[in-house]
Amino acid sequence: MRAFNQKLRAVDLQDSPFGKDFLRELSQRGLACQILNLRSSHFRKLNMAGKFMQIHTLNLDFSTSLTSFLEDCFTCMPNLICLSMCETRVANLWTTISALSKLSCLVELRFQKWLCCNGSASPSASSGGNLEDQPDVGLPISCTDIGEQLTDTEEETYLNPGTDEEFGNLFSFNNIAINQPVQSMMEDSSDDSEVDFSSNWREFDYTDLLANLSSGWNRQVNLQNEVSSGASLNQKEESLTGSFGRHIADVPLKYTPRHASPICFEKHYREYMIASLPHLKVLDNLPVRKIDRERAAVTFSQYFEYLPYNRKHKESVVSILHKREIKETRSHIQSKNQKLSYSYGNSQYFYTRSLCAAKVGSSAWPFLHSLSVSGCDLGDGSRSFRPRQFEYHPSLSSLMVFGTLDGEVVVVNHENGKVVRYVPSLGAMNSVLGLCWLKKYPSKLIAGSDNGSLKLYDIEHLPPTVTGMYLGAGSITFDDFDQLTSVHINSTDELFLASGYSKNVALYDISCGRRIQVFTDMHREHINVVKFSNHSPSIFATSSFDQDVKLWDLRLKPIRPCYTTSSSRGNVMVCFSPDDHYLLASAVDNEVRQLLAVDGRLHLSFDIEPTRSSQNYTRSYYMNGRDYIISGSCDEHVVRVCCAQTGRRLRDISLEGKGSGTSMYVQSLRGDPFRDFNMSILAAHMRPNSKYEIVKVNLLASCDNAKGYSKSQDSCPSNSMGG
Repeated sequence: MRAFNQKLRAVDLQDSPFGKDFLRELSQRGLACQILNLRSSHFRKLNMAGKFMQIHTLNLDFSTSLTSFLEDCFTCMPNLICLSMCETRVANLWTTISALSKLSCLVELRFQKWLCCNGSASPSASSGGNLEDQPDVGLPISCTDIGEQLTDTEEETYLNPGTDEEFGNLFSFNNIAINQPVQSMMEDSSDDSEVDFSSNWREFDYTDLLANLSSGWNRQVNLQNEVSSGASLNQKEESLTGSFGRHIADVPLKYTPRHASPICFEKHYREYMIASLPHLKVLDNLPVRKIDRERAAVTFSQYFEYLPYNRKHKESVVSILHKREIKETRSHIQSKNQKLSYSYGNSQYFYTRSLCAAKVGSSAWPFLHSLSVSGCDLGDGSRSFRPRQFEYHPSLSSLMVFGTLDGEVVVVNHENGKVVRYVPSLGAMNSVLGLCWLKKYPSKLIAGSDNGSLKLYDIEHLPPTVTGMYLGAGSITFDDFDQLTSVHINSTDELFLASGYSKNVALYDISCGRRIQVFTDMHREHINVVKFSNHSPSIFATSSFDQDVKLWDLRLKPIRPCYTTSSSRGNVMVCFSPDDHYLLASAVDNEVRQLLAVDGRLHLSFDIEPTRSSQNYTRSYYMNGRDYIISGSCDEHVVRVCCAQTGRRLRDISLEGKGSGTSMYVQSLRGDPFRDFNMSILAAHMRPNSKYEIVKVNLLASCDNAKGYSKSQDSCPSNSMGG
C-alpha cells in the first residue's frame, strides 16, 4: 500500500484480519486514496491523525467497537464528502457533532440506512401516480457500490433529479450486501482508542428496538426494496422521525431504518444533526431540504441549549474579561447623575455566567477523572474501596464522605485524594446507603446501612488513620431502622429522618440520641428516599415506588400529607432545590419532573427518552444552585445536563473506560455545591470484584486531546435503593 500510495484511488479493508499495529500505522501516517472502506474495523475511539488529504468517502459501517472520536480526528480530511457509520456504537450527540464540525465539505452522513419495505414493488416500479401529489414524506436516496464510477447521467439520475441543484455531484456510499459474519472486535484493538465497550448491544438496552427496526448483522439486504431517488427531492416532503407508512399509486409502502447506531435512538437526533451541520445535504440516505432545516432549527431551540445560560454565540474568555474591564472603566468615570449608556451585562452574575458559557462551549469533552484515594494506613498496604454512597460537605469545599459496600465510612479531601478520617465496618454495618452531614456542626455526620445500623460520627474525635485500634470513639449509636435506604437531617440539626424498604418513616432526636416516633403507612409501597427541606425544619418530602411524592409537615403530626403528586412509574428520588422553591422528582426510566414545592403543581417535565426498562432507576439532583439539573440512570452510561428553567438539554456526559467487554453506568450523582458545572458520579460495575469509582466531572475544563476518563470498568447491577 505504501509503495502504491500515490496511485491508490480506492482502498477496501473491510473485515480485514489486520491487527492493531496495522491500524495504528494507517491512522497515524494516512493514505493518498480517495475512497477508504474500513467496515468492521477494530477502532474504539477514532483517531485519524495522518494525512488523508484526497479522501472524499469513508466507510466505517459495522465497526462495533467504535464508540466516539478524538476531537480533531477529522481535521486531516479536509475534502471528506461522504461518511458512513452504520451499526457502530457511537451514541453521544455532542461529541459527535464537535468532531464532525471539522468537516467543512461533508454533505452526506449516515448512521443508519432507511429502506423501503413495500412487500410488492418499490415506488419506481409503481405506475400511474404523481409523487408531487402524495402526502409529504422523505424518501431514501439510493446508493451505489463503493468505488463504482458514476457516469454524468447516472449522477444526475441518482442525486440531482429535476432542476434542484441542492444535491448535485455527491459521491454515494457503497451498498455491499451484508452476508459476512461480523467479527469480534474484542481480541485486538487499536491503542489509539481509550474507550472500550463490549460488542453486546444489550448493554445499551437497544436489543428490543433493534430486533424490530434492524434487519440484523448477517441478514441479506434486498437492494430492490430501496426507493429510487427519482422522487427523493420532493419539495413537499415532510421530515422523518421514525418508521412510517405511505401509499403511492395505491401501493402501500413502509420505510424503516436498518443497521442503526445508538445515536439514532436519541430523541430529536435528526433535527439535532441537521441544525448542527449546516452544509449537510443527505442524512441517513434521506435528503435534507429547506423545510427540514427550518423545522430542525425550531426543534433545536425548543429542546436543546446551545450554550449555558442561553448564550447564543461562543466567546473567548479573553473577550469577556476585556468587556468587563471596559464596562468597569466606563462606570468609574461616569458621573452620578449621568445615565449609564453602556448596558452590557447589568446582572451581577452576568460575567460569571458568560465565563462559564465560554469554558463549557470550548469543548464537548469535559474533564473526567477518577477520585483516587490515598494516605490511609490500614496496616495491609494499599486499599481499594468500593463506594456505594457519597455526599459533599455543605460548608467545607474540599471534603466529601463516602460509604462503601463493605460498611466503611471514609472522609476524604476530594481535591487531593487524601483520606481525612476512616471508620471500618467492624462487622456491624453492611452497605452504607444513607449519609448526611450536619450543617451547624461541620465535623458531624450521620451514616446508615442496609442492615438498619444508624450512627453519628464526629470526625474531630476519630483517629486520622486506622490500624485495627478503632473502638467506637467519637460515635453515637441510634435505634436500628430495618432495611434502611435513606437518612436526612433537618435545617437546624435537631432531627433526622430514616426511610427504607417499608411504608414507614422514623424520626430521631440528634441531641438525645434516640428515636422519637415512627410514622406508619405513609405510602402504599416502600419509601425509597426522604428529604427535609433546606430552610424549613419541619417540612419534608417522601418518594415511593407507589408512584407518589408527598409533602409533610411535622407540626401537623403527619397523619395526612400537605399534598400528593403522582408519577406514571415508581419514584426513585426526590429533593428540594437549594432555595426550596422546587421539588425535583425522579421516577423509574428517566421520568424527571420539577414541581412547585408550595403546592406540588407541575412546573416542568424533562424530555428524556425512556429505555423501556423497569429496572432503569433514575436519580436527579440540582447543579449550580437551581440553574441546572443532572440526571443519570443505572442502566445507562450517560449523565444528562438540563436547564432547570426551560428543560432544554445542555450536554450529555458519557462515562467511557478502557478494557475489553466493559461499560460504566450511573449509580448515583451529586452537583458540587461550591463549583459551577462540577459534579461527581458514582459509577457502578457489573462484576462484584470490579473496582467501584467516584468519577469527578468538570465541564469548565476540557480533556487533553479529548482523552478523558480511562479506567477499567463494567456495568452495574440495577440497585433501586437509596439516592
